[in-house]
Amino acid sequence: MASDGVDVRADELTIVIPVYNEGAGFEALWHELTTQLQCPFRALVVYDFDEDNTVPAVQAVIARGETRLHLVKNTIRRGVVGALLTGFRQVEHGPLLVVMADLSDDLPQVGRMLELYREGYHVVVGSRYMKGGRIENGPVLKQGLSRLAGVSLCLLRGIPTHDATNAFKIYDGAMLQQFSLESRRGFELNLEITVKAFLAGYRITEIPTVWRDRTQGKSKFKLWSWLPHYLRWYFYAFRPRNKAA
Repeated sequence: MASDGVDVRADELTIVIPVYNEGAGFEALWHELTTQLQCPFRALVVYDFDEDNTVPAVQAVIARGETRLHLVKNTIRRGVVGALLTGFRQVEHGPLLVVMADLSDDLPQVGRMLELYREGYHVVVGSRYMKGGRIENGPVLKQGLSRLAGVSLCLLRGIPTHDATNAFKIYDGAMLQQFSLESRRGFELNLEITVKAFLAGYRITEIPTVWRDRTQGKSKFKLWSWLPHYLRWYFYAFRPRNKAA
């Protein structure tokens, strides 16, 4: 039983969805999750403040009798890192999937990602930059930098994914509990986890996915203020392997 009363089963997929005023698009997201995912799951919508307009949108779905959906308030620090870490704390074991609320992720691929997790992989990456993956309508500079980081870490360091920075991954909940996660600012947390998993000897794999830029709302990605934090974990990847993460 999680600390806020969410019953998370070890054999069930937990989806962590960090949100910030995503109320206008939440019904569409929930429709996609419930129609595209064929596996049992529970979804944790993690929000920062009670006035977030996502909260009443989620409550409206729950009021219709939806038992798979839960609101979880961010108890660590405001922002995406605090929201993700709050969600991670709810899952001691089993598969955990990070999904963005903007419908950018390739949800039909979750079934195959989960199969690979069941085969023994601790990190399963939805990869935009391997053969068969792609980005549709994404910002050119952001895409170029993330592609450069992912592909170079694969080729130069041997991390078995071309897309270490992508948030759309399945993580093993027990693995996450082993790490002292240090990210503070933004989505560099996804790179930190992948790098630390690689250095600690956990199994990583990838499948091709398509990422689509959001069609409504405003992106929370802050390239220039977050870039130094990405660089920290990029160079951290070149430390010796099999050390304590």
